[in-house]
Amino acid sequence: MTKLSNSVSSFSKIATKPSEIRIGPKRLTRFEKARIIGARALQISMGAPVLIEIPKDVIDPIKIAELELKAGILPIIIRRRTISGDYQDILLKALLEAEKEEFGTT
Repeated sequence: MTKLSNSVSSFSKIATKPSEIRIGPKRLTRFEKARIIGARALQISMGAPVLIEIPKDVIDPIKIAELELKAGILPIIIRRRTISGDYQDILLKALLEAEKEEFGTT
């Protein structure tokens, strides 16, 4: 009788540079952006400290989360998976950097 393994193969380290991204596009997808902004806006609305200097006229947590994302200061790691179960962890900064290099924007 053979024992089946539940281990999932993955890339050995976190991608910290755009050249290390192996799974998915070398930019944030619209779904990843929505998830990050939504999660961060919820944190801010529940009283989490804001990580940037916000303009006086901005009070909406979603707008604040968007500003934080554009500033690239959120300490977030994105896990991208393939159908086969492989995954890669990518620093948010690496994705924003790649997007800036490719499109000139964030």
